[in-house]
Amino acid sequence: MTTSNLTFLPDRTTKPRQNGIAMVMDKGLSVREAEDFVESAGHLADFVKLGFGTSVAGNKVKEKVKVYHDANIKVYVGGTLFEAFVIRGLFDDYLKYIDQLGLDTVEVSDGSMLMEHDVKCEYIHTLSKNYTVLSEVGSKESGIIIAPGRWIEMMQTELQAGSFKVIGEARESGNVGIYRPTGKAHVALINKILAKVQGDKLLWEAPLKSQQVWFIKHFGANVNLGNIAPADLIPLETLRLGLRGDTFFNFLPAKYNKFQP
Repeated sequence: MTTSNLTFLPDRTTKPRQNGIAMVMDKGLSVREAEDFVESAGHLADFVKLGFGTSVAGNKVKEKVKVYHDANIKVYVGGTLFEAFVIRGLFDDYLKYIDQLGLDTVEVSDGSMLMEHDVKCEYIHTLSKNYTVLSEVGSKESGIIIAPGRWIEMMQTELQAGSFKVIGEARESGNVGIYRPTGKAHVALINKILAKVQGDKLLWEAPLKSQQVWFIKHFGANVNLGNIAPADLIPLETLRLGLRGDTFFNFLPAKYNKFQP
Protein backbone atom coordinates (compact mmCIF):
# COMPACT_ATOMS: atom_id res chain seq x y z
CA MET A 1 0.00 0.00 0.00
CA THR A 2 1.33 3.44 -0.89
CA THR A 3 1.90 6.11 1.74
CA SER A 4 0.99 9.79 1.73
CA ASN A 5 1.54 12.88 3.85
CA LEU A 6 -2.16 13.40 4.48
CA THR A 7 -2.96 14.38 8.05
CA PHE A 8 -6.05 13.67 10.17
CA LEU A 9 -6.56 10.19 8.79
CA PRO A 10 -8.08 7.84 11.37
CA ASP A 11 -5.81 5.17 12.82
CA ARG A 12 -6.57 1.88 11.10
CA THR A 13 -5.89 -1.48 12.65
CA THR A 14 -3.70 -3.99 10.82
CA LYS A 15 -3.95 -7.74 10.42
CA PRO A 16 -4.34 -9.86 12.46
CA ARG A 17 -6.90 -7.69 14.23
CA GLN A 18 -9.94 -7.79 16.44
CA ASN A 19 -11.69 -4.77 14.94
CA GLY A 20 -11.64 -2.95 11.65
CA ILE A 21 -12.25 -6.34 10.06
CA ALA A 22 -13.43 -6.70 6.48
CA MET A 23 -15.16 -9.88 5.31
CA VAL A 24 -15.40 -10.19 1.54
CA MET A 25 -18.06 -12.21 -0.28
CA ASP A 26 -16.71 -14.37 -3.09
CA LYS A 27 -19.69 -15.56 -5.13
CA GLY A 28 -17.68 -17.60 -7.61
CA LEU A 29 -14.48 -15.80 -8.58
CA SER A 30 -12.04 -17.73 -10.73
CA VAL A 31 -8.54 -18.46 -9.49
CA ARG A 32 -7.24 -15.73 -11.79
CA GLU A 33 -9.80 -13.25 -10.47
CA ALA A 34 -8.87 -14.17 -6.90
CA GLU A 35 -5.21 -13.57 -7.72
CA ASP A 36 -6.06 -10.16 -9.17
CA PHE A 37 -8.13 -9.30 -6.09
CA VAL A 38 -5.33 -10.31 -3.74
CA GLU A 39 -2.80 -8.28 -5.71
CA SER A 40 -4.85 -5.10 -5.48
CA ALA A 41 -6.73 -5.41 -2.19
CA GLY A 42 -5.66 -8.53 -0.30
CA HIS A 43 -3.97 -6.46 2.41
CA LEU A 44 -7.39 -5.07 3.36
CA ALA A 45 -9.27 -8.38 3.61
CA ASP A 46 -9.38 -10.44 6.81
CA PHE A 47 -11.91 -13.07 5.74
CA VAL A 48 -13.25 -14.31 2.43
CA LYS A 49 -16.57 -16.13 2.48
CA LEU A 50 -17.21 -18.51 -0.39
CA GLY A 51 -20.85 -17.50 -0.46
CA PHE A 52 -23.73 -19.92 0.17
CA GLY A 53 -23.05 -23.09 -1.88
CA THR A 54 -20.73 -21.63 -4.50
CA SER A 55 -17.81 -23.75 -3.35
CA VAL A 56 -19.74 -26.86 -4.44
CA ALA A 57 -20.74 -25.40 -7.81
CA GLY A 58 -17.39 -23.83 -8.76
CA ASN A 59 -14.14 -25.18 -10.20
CA LYS A 60 -10.63 -25.16 -8.71
CA VAL A 61 -11.90 -24.06 -5.31
CA LYS A 62 -9.01 -25.63 -3.41
CA GLU A 63 -6.52 -23.76 -5.60
CA LYS A 64 -8.40 -20.53 -4.95
CA VAL A 65 -8.37 -21.13 -1.19
CA LYS A 66 -4.58 -21.42 -1.36
CA VAL A 67 -4.39 -18.03 -3.13
CA TYR A 68 -6.27 -16.44 -0.25
CA HIS A 69 -4.35 -18.29 2.46
CA ASP A 70 -1.03 -17.26 0.93
CA ALA A 71 -2.24 -13.64 1.30
CA ASN A 72 -2.98 -14.19 5.01
CA ILE A 73 -6.74 -14.17 4.47
CA LYS A 74 -8.94 -16.65 6.33
CA VAL A 75 -11.45 -18.48 4.12
CA TYR A 76 -14.70 -20.23 4.95
CA VAL A 77 -17.74 -21.58 3.15
CA GLY A 78 -21.09 -19.88 3.66
CA GLY A 79 -23.37 -20.78 6.52
CA THR A 80 -26.06 -21.90 4.08
CA LEU A 81 -23.78 -24.75 3.01
CA PHE A 82 -23.23 -25.70 6.67
CA GLU A 83 -27.01 -25.86 7.03
CA ALA A 84 -27.33 -27.91 3.82
CA PHE A 85 -25.08 -30.59 5.33
CA VAL A 86 -26.69 -30.45 8.78
CA ILE A 87 -30.30 -30.72 7.59
CA ARG A 88 -29.33 -33.91 5.74
CA GLY A 89 -27.63 -35.39 8.82
CA LEU A 90 -24.21 -35.07 7.20
CA PHE A 91 -22.22 -33.04 9.74
CA ASP A 92 -19.28 -35.47 9.64
CA ASP A 93 -19.25 -35.13 5.85
CA TYR A 94 -19.20 -31.34 6.28
CA LEU A 95 -16.07 -31.68 8.39
CA LYS A 96 -14.46 -33.85 5.73
CA TYR A 97 -15.45 -31.37 3.04
CA ILE A 98 -13.93 -28.31 4.72
CA ASP A 99 -10.82 -30.28 5.64
CA GLN A 100 -10.42 -31.31 1.98
CA LEU A 101 -10.45 -27.60 1.09
CA GLY A 102 -7.85 -26.88 3.79
CA LEU A 103 -10.09 -24.48 5.72
CA ASP A 104 -9.45 -23.46 9.32
CA THR A 105 -12.51 -21.20 9.62
CA VAL A 106 -16.23 -22.03 9.60
CA GLU A 107 -19.55 -20.25 9.70
CA VAL A 108 -22.42 -21.62 11.79
CA SER A 109 -25.84 -20.25 10.92
CA ASP A 110 -29.51 -21.12 11.10
CA GLY A 111 -30.89 -18.52 8.70
CA SER A 112 -32.35 -20.97 6.19
CA MET A 113 -33.62 -23.73 8.50
CA LEU A 114 -35.15 -24.08 11.93
CA MET A 115 -32.58 -25.17 14.51
CA GLU A 116 -32.89 -25.17 18.29
CA HIS A 117 -30.50 -22.56 19.62
CA ASP A 118 -28.86 -24.90 22.10
CA VAL A 119 -28.14 -27.26 19.19
CA LYS A 120 -26.59 -24.40 17.23
CA CYS A 121 -24.43 -23.48 20.22
CA GLU A 122 -23.31 -27.10 20.55
CA TYR A 123 -22.11 -26.99 16.95
CA ILE A 124 -20.26 -23.75 17.73
CA HIS A 125 -18.66 -25.25 20.82
CA THR A 126 -17.61 -28.41 18.99
CA LEU A 127 -16.19 -26.58 15.98
CA SER A 128 -14.39 -23.95 18.07
CA LYS A 129 -12.02 -26.64 19.36
CA ASN A 130 -10.40 -26.90 15.93
CA TYR A 131 -11.57 -23.93 13.85
CA THR A 132 -12.12 -20.19 14.03
CA VAL A 133 -15.90 -19.92 14.25
CA LEU A 134 -18.05 -17.12 12.92
CA SER A 135 -21.72 -17.51 13.81
CA GLU A 136 -24.63 -15.65 12.29
CA VAL A 137 -27.77 -14.36 13.95
CA GLY A 138 -30.89 -13.34 12.02
CA SER A 139 -33.18 -14.93 9.48
CA LYS A 140 -32.72 -14.71 5.73
CA GLU A 141 -36.50 -14.45 5.39
CA SER A 142 -37.85 -10.90 5.41
CA GLY A 143 -41.09 -11.87 7.14
CA ILE A 144 -39.45 -13.33 10.25
CA ILE A 145 -39.13 -10.82 13.10
CA ILE A 146 -36.74 -11.50 15.99
CA ALA A 147 -37.19 -9.39 19.12
CA PRO A 148 -34.13 -7.30 20.14
CA GLY A 149 -33.88 -9.16 23.44
CA ARG A 150 -33.68 -12.44 21.58
CA TRP A 151 -30.98 -11.07 19.22
CA ILE A 152 -28.95 -10.07 22.28
CA GLU A 153 -29.45 -13.37 24.07
CA MET A 154 -28.43 -15.41 21.02
CA MET A 155 -25.36 -13.27 20.33
CA GLN A 156 -24.17 -13.45 23.93
CA THR A 157 -24.73 -17.21 24.12
CA GLU A 158 -22.93 -17.86 20.83
CA LEU A 159 -19.92 -15.84 21.94
CA GLN A 160 -19.86 -17.85 25.16
CA ALA A 161 -20.04 -21.06 23.12
CA GLY A 162 -16.87 -20.13 21.26
CA SER A 163 -17.65 -17.80 18.36
CA PHE A 164 -14.79 -15.47 17.39
CA LYS A 165 -17.33 -12.99 16.02
CA VAL A 166 -21.09 -12.99 15.72
CA ILE A 167 -22.43 -11.77 12.37
CA GLY A 168 -25.51 -9.58 12.10
CA GLU A 169 -27.47 -11.05 9.18
CA ALA A 170 -28.31 -8.95 6.13
CA ARG A 171 -27.96 -11.37 3.19
CA GLU A 172 -26.05 -10.23 0.14
CA SER A 173 -29.09 -8.10 -0.73
CA GLY A 174 -28.87 -6.05 2.47
CA ASN A 175 -32.61 -5.88 3.17
CA VAL A 176 -33.30 -8.30 6.04
CA GLY A 177 -32.08 -8.83 9.59
CA ILE A 178 -30.34 -5.68 10.80
CA TYR A 179 -31.86 -3.68 7.92
CA ARG A 180 -35.33 -2.60 6.96
CA PRO A 181 -36.75 -3.89 3.64
CA THR A 182 -35.65 -0.55 2.16
CA GLY A 183 -32.01 -1.31 3.04
CA LYS A 184 -31.88 1.33 5.79
CA ALA A 185 -30.32 0.33 9.11
CA HIS A 186 -32.65 -0.93 11.83
CA VAL A 187 -31.26 1.72 14.17
CA ALA A 188 -33.21 0.82 17.31
CA LEU A 189 -32.24 -2.86 17.02
CA ILE A 190 -28.56 -2.11 16.41
CA ASN A 191 -28.37 0.33 19.34
CA LYS A 192 -30.06 -2.14 21.69
CA ILE A 193 -27.60 -4.85 20.66
CA LEU A 194 -24.61 -2.57 21.21
CA ALA A 195 -25.88 -1.62 24.65
CA LYS A 196 -25.42 -5.25 25.72
CA VAL A 197 -22.82 -6.78 23.36
CA GLN A 198 -19.28 -5.50 22.92
CA GLY A 199 -18.95 -3.91 19.48
CA ASP A 200 -15.67 -5.54 18.49
CA LYS A 201 -17.30 -8.95 18.98
CA LEU A 202 -19.78 -8.19 16.20
CA LEU A 203 -19.42 -8.22 12.43
CA TRP A 204 -22.14 -6.33 10.59
CA GLU A 205 -23.07 -7.46 7.10
CA ALA A 206 -23.12 -4.29 4.99
CA PRO A 207 -23.17 -5.09 1.28
CA LEU A 208 -24.47 -1.68 0.21
CA LYS A 209 -22.41 1.52 0.16
CA SER A 210 -25.11 3.42 2.09
CA GLN A 211 -24.93 0.81 4.85
CA GLN A 212 -21.14 0.98 5.03
CA VAL A 213 -21.34 4.78 5.30
CA TRP A 214 -23.92 4.56 8.08
CA PHE A 215 -21.81 2.21 10.20
CA ILE A 216 -18.61 4.20 9.70
CA LYS A 217 -20.31 7.49 10.56
CA HIS A 218 -21.87 6.06 13.71
CA PHE A 219 -19.16 3.68 14.95
CA GLY A 220 -15.90 4.84 13.39
CA ALA A 221 -13.31 3.69 10.92
CA ASN A 222 -12.66 0.38 12.66
CA VAL A 223 -16.15 -1.08 12.72
CA ASN A 224 -16.27 -4.71 11.54
CA LEU A 225 -18.08 -5.03 8.20
CA GLY A 226 -18.90 -8.00 6.01
CA ASN A 227 -20.47 -9.22 2.77
CA ILE A 228 -18.30 -6.73 0.92
CA ALA A 229 -18.03 -7.31 -2.84
CA PRO A 230 -14.40 -7.77 -3.96
CA ALA A 231 -14.55 -4.68 -6.17
CA ASP A 232 -15.91 -2.63 -3.25
CA LEU A 233 -13.13 -3.35 -0.73
CA ILE A 234 -10.79 -0.50 -1.73
CA PRO A 235 -13.72 1.93 -2.00
CA LEU A 236 -14.76 0.80 1.49
CA GLU A 237 -11.27 1.58 2.79
CA THR A 238 -11.52 5.09 1.37
CA LEU A 239 -14.78 5.50 3.28
CA ARG A 240 -13.01 4.35 6.46
CA LEU A 241 -10.23 6.90 5.87
CA GLY A 242 -12.50 9.83 5.04
CA LEU A 243 -11.21 9.95 1.47
CA ARG A 244 -14.62 9.77 -0.16
CA GLY A 245 -17.33 12.41 -0.16
CA ASP A 246 -19.68 10.47 2.11
CA THR A 247 -17.25 10.50 5.08
CA PHE A 248 -15.01 13.39 3.99
CA PHE A 249 -15.56 15.52 7.12
CA ASN A 250 -15.95 12.72 9.65
CA PHE A 251 -12.32 12.59 10.74
CA LEU A 252 -11.33 16.22 10.20
CA PRO A 253 -11.14 18.63 13.17
CA ALA A 254 -14.17 20.86 13.75
CA LYS A 255 -12.35 23.90 12.34
CA TYR A 256 -12.77 22.40 8.88
CA ASN A 257 -16.56 22.28 9.14
CA LYS A 258 -16.79 25.75 7.64
CA PHE A 259 -15.77 24.19 4.32
CA GLN A 260 -18.76 21.86 4.24
CA PRO A 261 -20.99 22.60 1.26
